[in-house]
This record gives sequence, structure tokens and C-alpha cells, in this order.
Amino acid sequence: MNIYLAGPDVFLSDAVEIGRQKVAICAAHGLTGLYPLDNAIDLTARDASRQIFCGNEAMMDAADAIIANLTPFRGAGADPGTVYELGYMAGRGKFCLAYSNDGAAYADRVSRFMEVTSEEGRLVDAQGLIVEDFGLVDNLMMIHALELRGCPLVTPAKMPIDVWHDLAAFEACVRMAAARLIAT
Repeated sequence: MNIYLAGPDVFLSDAVEIGRQKVAICAAHGLTGLYPLDNAIDLTARDASRQIFCGNEAMMDAADAIIANLTPFRGAGADPGTVYELGYMAGRGKFCLAYSNDGAAYADRVSRFMEVTSEEGRLVDAQGLIVEDFGLVDNLMMIHALELRGCPLVTPAKMPIDVWHDLAAFEACVRMAAARLIAT
């Protein structure tokens, strides 16, 4: 089973090493991890961003499943590129798994970044916008896509000290993918 490994991990200073670790964890469970940075891209080319996009979509097309890192990135929610990739895979009926190393409810995380008040029974942020408050870890579209197209979002019982390098929740997703492979 080929697994596309989505997430903002590609922006870490040690992104290549994290990718190698994730691919090795997949291999240890009989799976093939497809890491976006394994695409051969000429970053000096005028169309480098398009090369990245097309390379990642080709990798997803070749994958049977996705494991998406939905740990909040540069804000209260998941990385938008990773969310696109999860939606792309869900839309193609592929097996979807994801994890977040921050299991706090989305509404609680929003309040880490700005003032949130309660108005007429709804949470409202500092810009006057309603804050989604279903007690879910992230936006309902991602959470339910996972439930309906794969497995529920995996979160640790306690947030790890280093949310970017702790791979326990990732490995739990790998084990679930391997169990599905064995079952089919």
C-alpha cells in the first residue's frame, strides 16, 4: 500500500530527515511512504511552484491512502496545503488517515491567538466572526471526511513537548493503515 505523507513537516529545517523517519516507519509496517520532498523539483525554475503542485498531485494519484499531519500550523488550524491534499484524496475515494499532536478543541486554540467572546450563545472572535464550536479538534469538514473516508483523527492523550518531531500519533495512523492492508 502506497501512503502519501502530507503535512507541514516539509517546512521544518530538518524536513528531509523527518521524511526519512516517516518513510522508515511505513516500511517497518509493510507500507510504502510517499514523501512530497522526494519529488525532483528545480527550485530555481520559473515554474517551481507548479512543479511542486503537479509532483504532489501525481504522488497522490499513485497513492492508495493519505496520512495527513493536521497539527496546527502558523495559527489555530491545520496547514491549508495539507487540507487541500486531504480533500483531494477524500474526493477520489482513497483511504484517509490523519493526526494532530495538539488535541485541543479548535475553539480553544482560536482563543490562544485572539480574544474570543460569547455573544448570543455563539463564540465570536476579535474580528466579529463566529468561531466554529462543535468541540472538534479542527474544522468539521476535515474531521468528518476522516470519519467517513478512513479513520477518526488520531490525537495523543497529552500534547507532546515537541509537536513537530513526536511521531507516535503518526505511527498509530501507520498501524491502522497496515491493519487495513492485512484485512483486504
